[in-house]
Amino acid sequence: MKDTNYILDRVSLPKLPLSFKILFTGYIISVGFGLLMAGVQIMMTHGMADGKVGLSLDDIVYSYYGNKEGTKLEAKLNGSMKMNAPDAERLELIKWARAGAPKDQYDAKIKAIVDKYCTICHVPGAPMGDFTKYENIKATAESDHGASFASLTRVSHIHLFGIGFIFFFVGAIFTLAEGIGCFWKAVIVLTPFFFLIIDILSWWLTKLSPAFAWLTIIGGIGYSVAAAIMLFTSLWQMWITPLRRKS
Repeated sequence: MKDTNYILDRVSLPKLPLSFKILFTGYIISVGFGLLMAGVQIMMTHGMADGKVGLSLDDIVYSYYGNKEGTKLEAKLNGSMKMNAPDAERLELIKWARAGAPKDQYDAKIKAIVDKYCTICHVPGAPMGDFTKYENIKATAESDHGASFASLTRVSHIHLFGIGFIFFFVGAIFTLAEGIGCFWKAVIVLTPFFFLIIDILSWWLTKLSPAFAWLTIIGGIGYSVAAAIMLFTSLWQMWITPLRRKS
């Protein structure tokens, strides 16, 4: 406690040199917009998994556990890929998938639709899959089992490393805030890491059982709120607090 007060008496957010304030502010604004764009990306991908606008429990279940009564191709065509092809062509692809993705229909009609609307992005080496080959697109027309364990492993470690680093630096800046007790400051700094782990863990649990889908929403809301508190508090104390003390 004494060590903390000693540091804050000399280095705190309101007392930082202008160069440090500008550096920290640039980072905070960039991270803030990054988190907003991440939210938009979630709404445009997972948020359309059930074919409806807005993130729901069904979206999370379909994304990770899957929709055993439908196919991944149909889920995408009714969700995040809905705007990428006219309704008539989307309906043809859905009917083809529901019929078991027969090769003769693919050669006669479906390949032309895929080449026109899908292979713009789904090319060899693309992370979202190569649709230039019948075998690859046929695989997406099978029963939807959600995210694979391989993809969950890849995305999990990327999120843990990347977002973990973001929260580390955001927390480091926030620790220089004044007027917040050591206990509550520690709680706030720890909170986003805790909910980040809950969020990642919920993906794996939902893959095994849809009953855990609500944990994903709790995790996302938890670390978003904690990050917002640290970001806005840091900006306020760097720029507004000094002005109020002068007035």
